[in-house]
Amino acid sequence: MEWFEALILGLIQGFTEYLPVSSSGHLAIGSALFGLKEENLTFAIAVHAATVLSTLVILWKEVEWLVKGVFKFQWNDETRYVANILVSMIPVGIVGVFFKDEVAAIFGEGLLVVGCMLLVTAALLAFSYYFKPKQKEKISMRDAFIIGIAQACAVLPGLSRSGSTIATGLLLGNKKESLAQFSFLMVLIPILGEAFLDLIKGDFSPAASGIPAVSLLIGFLAAFVSGCIACRWMINIVKKGKLVYFAIYCCIAGVVTIVYSLI
Repeated sequence: MEWFEALILGLIQGFTEYLPVSSSGHLAIGSALFGLKEENLTFAIAVHAATVLSTLVILWKEVEWLVKGVFKFQWNDETRYVANILVSMIPVGIVGVFFKDEVAAIFGEGLLVVGCMLLVTAALLAFSYYFKPKQKEKISMRDAFIIGIAQACAVLPGLSRSGSTIATGLLLGNKKESLAQFSFLMVLIPILGEAFLDLIKGDFSPAASGIPAVSLLIGFLAAFVSGCIACRWMINIVKKGKLVYFAIYCCIAGVVTIVYSLI
């Protein structure tokens, strides 16, 4: 992998991790365009770690608020929020640990799947934009679990994690002002957990990856910087309720990807 390829793929990962357009799908498309036939797990772990770091930087005040509240050792707004995050992690934890390979075997992989799942993402975003349920004051534990199921479904390449979780939350009647923040915080531990499992299996190996250290570093920095920009931008977009524009983009990208995969 050349340094400019790492730069572009890092930028793609950083921006699309937070924008509701599927980071895994766009990485697959970018890799295919560069002629990289297989996903490099070392590079994938590095850029995912960069986006986790960008989340911590942008949402540091919220993370600090949660940590301080938990260490008060009492049931308060902070511990309730953390409990909802933990509940939301149950579905993705079960799928990630026990069924990830089975899901890949059933649905397959490649650009055709990515294109189809981008169309599903577009449908979810469009429906959540036009559907107007009764608004709730806070995200309940039940809603957190359902949003977690949406996150678990996003193991499919092309199905946006942020798009699925935010759209599901909107369909459940949760306020858009709080959904983006919850969506970004709930993914921190699953991403770190997946990276830890890959480390245990020995999948993270810069020496054996075939990627020069400079390219790996460029990819990491590109994902971190673009992740910081996209995270802050996405929170403002959700507050303004402009997700329908991403539905249009995902629809176009999905159709183009499907056509490209069939040529």
